[in-house]
Amino acid sequence: MSRLPLCLIAVVLVIPSLACDNSSSTGTGGGGGGGGGGGGALPVFGHEVIVLEENHSFNQVDTTSMPYLMSLVPHGALATQYYANTHPSIGNYLMLTSGQIVTNNDSYSQTITVDNIVRSLIAKGKTWKGYAEDLPSVGFTGQTSGNYARKHFPLSFYSDVVNDSTQIKNLVPFTQFATDVAGGALPNYAFVAPNLCDDAHDCSLQVADNWLKSNIAPLLATPAFQSDGLLIVTFDESSGDNTHGGGQVLWLAVGPKMKQGFSSATLYQEENTLRLMAEGLGLTDFPGASATASNMSEFFTP
Repeated sequence: MSRLPLCLIAVVLVIPSLACDNSSSTGTGGGGGGGGGGGGALPVFGHEVIVLEENHSFNQVDTTSMPYLMSLVPHGALATQYYANTHPSIGNYLMLTSGQIVTNNDSYSQTITVDNIVRSLIAKGKTWKGYAEDLPSVGFTGQTSGNYARKHFPLSFYSDVVNDSTQIKNLVPFTQFATDVAGGALPNYAFVAPNLCDDAHDCSLQVADNWLKSNIAPLLATPAFQSDGLLIVTFDESSGDNTHGGGQVLWLAVGPKMKQGFSSATLYQEENTLRLMAEGLGLTDFPGASATASNMSEFFTP
């Protein structure tokens, strides 16, 4: 069978060995799409990692196109009604990290001064890194290099990063990720940007899936992640769908504090992911639209 039923592709990712609540259920929990306030209580996470794939709709991801990713679905949880906010890419990346679209110009190169996740993390003394594949050097803020595209690396735009000689060093080539995972040195918040091939922008979903298996699977096996980790894998925007701005995309989350096998048909968007990741680290400043977005707490056991 090459395509999973939609009712099954509605689960947030958790590895079988993770200690989870096994009471599978489907839910329609608190309001998504930026509305409905904060929602219920969230557990506290020690390490959060978000990985962005590119330009594919919810119904394009199946057991043929991404077998590794889909193999994780029955052990985790998924938002079946998750929608990107806009087209093209850059506005979704900025919404995920600032709660504002800011621009829809993929060639945008200005420094962005709005409130953002890095500012919130610094205020609470939390650690962070942006890991970008093919980033040519630490702190690089150029627009392109090889298969690297700045439009897919939103943390590189914020004034809190580019105007600070210390914080800019947290923009690192993806090669550092494996080192940090193996050495138990992952930050509290990690934004991971595969290159233009490995995120399925220029190459196939199968290529992206192989990349996830090679680079993300080791993270899930670490004791640190299995203790207090959260992984989110989603797509920046759909292909040819403008529903709710950017169309329906896959959103999967993995971690030991989730309701294993849970699925939800609640409407969620990028600001909900931002709220979840900020609140899950104990932050108290929620940038932009995340201030009034629900926190997706229905997926977790407090």
